[in-house]
Amino acid sequence: MAKQKVTPFLWFDHNAEEAANFYVSLFSDSKINKVVPGPGGTVKVVEFTLAGVQYIALNGGPHFKLNEAFSLSVDCESQAEVDHYWEKLSAGGSHLQCGWLVDKFGLSWQVVPSVLPKLLLEPDPEKSGRVMGALMEMTKLDIQKLQDAYDGK
Repeated sequence: MAKQKVTPFLWFDHNAEEAANFYVSLFSDSKINKVVPGPGGTVKVVEFTLAGVQYIALNGGPHFKLNEAFSLSVDCESQAEVDHYWEKLSAGGSHLQCGWLVDKFGLSWQVVPSVLPKLLLEPDPEKSGRVMGALMEMTKLDIQKLQDAYDGK
């Protein structure tokens, strides 16, 4: 695999390997590439591929925390896929507005149906406005409710 030019680098307190294993268990085309030991046999760095994208996770200690300023967005083709990723990623974490969640490791995610950009970028401001209004009322996104808002139902 060719090295990608830009690689997301995630800072964890002490559970980078646990987080990486969890993430690769959820997505196809994912694997742990390398685990680099640290002092005393602990894990210092985990290199992993998630849905074809390479990441680095560091056990850097409690100095810095992940927050909502950085998130990973999951493109979902169906409501079943939205439901699957929402359930798995939010378990032990918290739900936020508009399809955002924070997982049990503190990483923020957006679980987004692939139809959403089309609905929001509609040139008719009434339709796109109704979709935005419906979106703002949701935590987990509901494709049918978004489509109904678009259709004026």
